[in-house]
Amino acid sequence: MKGLIIRSALILVGVVVLLTLPFSFYVVGPNEYGALFKFGKIVSVTDIPGIKYKTPGVHTVRYISKKLHLYDIPRSGVITKDKKSMIADNYVTWRVIDPVKYIQTLNAIEARARERIEAAVYNAVKNVISSMTQDEVIEARGGRLSTEIAGASNSDIGMYGIEIVQTEIKALDLPNDNKAAVYERMISERQNIAASFTAEGDAEARKIRNRTDRDAAVRLALAEQSADVIIADGEVQYMRILQGAYDTPEKAEFYNFLRSLDALKKSLSGNGSKTIILDKTSEIGKMIYGFQE
Repeated sequence: MKGLIIRSALILVGVVVLLTLPFSFYVVGPNEYGALFKFGKIVSVTDIPGIKYKTPGVHTVRYISKKLHLYDIPRSGVITKDKKSMIADNYVTWRVIDPVKYIQTLNAIEARARERIEAAVYNAVKNVISSMTQDEVIEARGGRLSTEIAGASNSDIGMYGIEIVQTEIKALDLPNDNKAAVYERMISERQNIAASFTAEGDAEARKIRNRTDRDAAVRLALAEQSADVIIADGEVQYMRILQGAYDTPEKAEFYNFLRSLDALKKSLSGNGSKTIILDKTSEIGKMIYGFQE
């Protein structure tokens, strides 16, 4: 009888073990946290993937995603430092970095997290843009403005165990009632900048032209000076050659004879009849009349 009781007890224990065994383990995935609770209180949190043990009926498990979440924040109106209205439309990417805080403050409910994120980002956008003029906001669109908004948002949202990884402004528009005036002012400013650049370019072009003209005049003067020197040297050489060629009375007389012939030839050139009146004492007259001094 006693053996039967022992056998029945062992069978009962085996049945209980078999029934509770599937509930004694839980699996943590690679992109999630596994939070272990004991009677509603957090016992441990792990993000190491694998199979973990828990006590059935005592421990419960909650899983929290580690992935990036995308949240498209509703459009909101803001006022710049110079009291101009603008409409901001942005989105954020966020993730849980402290699952314990996330559970304790928001009960790990994603809808509550989005509410806190929306409020934090709105306050950050309002504070950052209100510290800038409208022109500064337009100039800072992109990296600088997004970085400042993300930093300000994280300072408000950190208590919930959440990190805002990135904040991007999809659109930063003007209200319809003052769009035209702002665009006209922006166009006028750009035209003034363009006119300034054009004036600077014209002034620089005048400097270049003046410098080029001055350099050309200097080079031309130097070239003319060099040409005059070369011509003078050539004339000196020419006279020296003539002097060497006609250095005797006979040669000089022959030279004068040739010069007289050239002069007479030039006088008789051209159409029509020619009449030449010569002085007998001239070189040509001497040549024709054979006059001798």
